[in-house]
Amino acid sequence: MHAHLFLLAGQHPGTTHAEALADAHRYALAAEAAGWAGVWLAEHHFVPYGVIPSATTVAAHLLGATRRITVGTAACILSNRHPVALAEEAALLDTISGGRFLLGVGRGGPWVDLEVFGTGLDRYTDGFADALDVLGRWVSGAAAVAGNRRFPFREVTVVPRPARALPVWVAATSPSTVDLAARHGFPLLLGMHADLPEKAELLDRYARVAAGHGHDPGRVGHASAHLAHLADSDEEAARAVRAGLPGLLAGAARHVRLDGSPGGGRDPHRYTDHLIDIHPVGAPARCRAAVARAATLPGVRHLLFMVEAGGDRDAALRTIRRFPRDVLDPVLPDARTGDTAAGCASGRGAAR
Repeated sequence: MHAHLFLLAGQHPGTTHAEALADAHRYALAAEAAGWAGVWLAEHHFVPYGVIPSATTVAAHLLGATRRITVGTAACILSNRHPVALAEEAALLDTISGGRFLLGVGRGGPWVDLEVFGTGLDRYTDGFADALDVLGRWVSGAAAVAGNRRFPFREVTVVPRPARALPVWVAATSPSTVDLAARHGFPLLLGMHADLPEKAELLDRYARVAAGHGHDPGRVGHASAHLAHLADSDEEAARAVRAGLPGLLAGAARHVRLDGSPGGGRDPHRYTDHLIDIHPVGAPARCRAAVARAATLPGVRHLLFMVEAGGDRDAALRTIRRFPRDVLDPVLPDARTGDTAAGCASGRGAAR
């Protein structure tokens, strides 16, 4: 089991984009100093909920600024990118970092992003499987790769060629995406919104489908994202999250759909209470119990903790520094051991 930070680089009300990015950088360095295994970076476009439009760019920056931790993407929006371009970046970052880069991808949403980048709604509704196929073959360690029906191109040489099959985590909220990842043997990346029974149901489905396609689900290391805020009492932690998180969540509602309608979303205050209820938010004892429950999810080998909810830099840094000692070590004593990507999860070839 490995414990990582999950960084949104979210812009809280009253702050700037630059401040949000500087805080994400600060949190990543603090995570390495505190002994976390790594950090994962969210990717969003045109909304303040997260101000990182290219998770691979920030990953490159953090890989250069750190020496031990892994840096992953949670997740690059594949519907907006050509899969070869993203795969080349992943292979490059993995190679120059000595195996410290981890690639997570997601379908994204029916947002205006598809119009801006020229990929179109069809890439979101029907193109994800074809994009994942090309990307997965490119990072498989193959010497050369050709395209497919949606991405037709002649066989070309893979440069730089990965020294091994790189794992690709697939952000999944629906059974169809779970099935797609399972057919490839790619690990899942499960979001903060889902409670443990929901995640367990998706993981059980994954195991059945993966086995049916010749993969050993026991060799695939999934990732699960959680909210975390540590304080001296449960009430203090909940109060801080209730004060800061709704303003951040309001930024997610500013997604614009291709048809021009607002992105909508959950009521931010009710959703905040839901997240407090299901995640490690509280004093050390409550957080330890929540982490212990999360660690029972079948096949999950990476727990990702989002610490930016309160909107207070000092509070987030305290959680980063205290969480390993006061929560993780008593429950998951080996969770802070950082490994290279080769040891973090089985990839396309290894999962067969």
